[in-house]
Amino acid sequence: MERPKVRPKVLAAVVVVDLMVATLAWRDLKRRPEDGIRGSRRFWHLAIIANPGNSIAYWLIGRRRLD
Repeated sequence: MERPKVRPKVLAAVVVVDLMVATLAWRDLKRRPEDGIRGSRRFWHLAIIANPGNSIAYWLIGRRRLD
């Protein structure tokens, strides 16, 4: 059974997009007031570092709407 070949350009693009989303999430965490975040800043910083998908989770779940 052959392993599928991962194309380096596709992998590089995925890594770059992930780094961009994580960087934007960190910047938003820094600028957003405490009442605009669900959970603690420390939790979200660690979550974003631990797993690339967690930066997307921050955008979907971790932010509160500021009115």
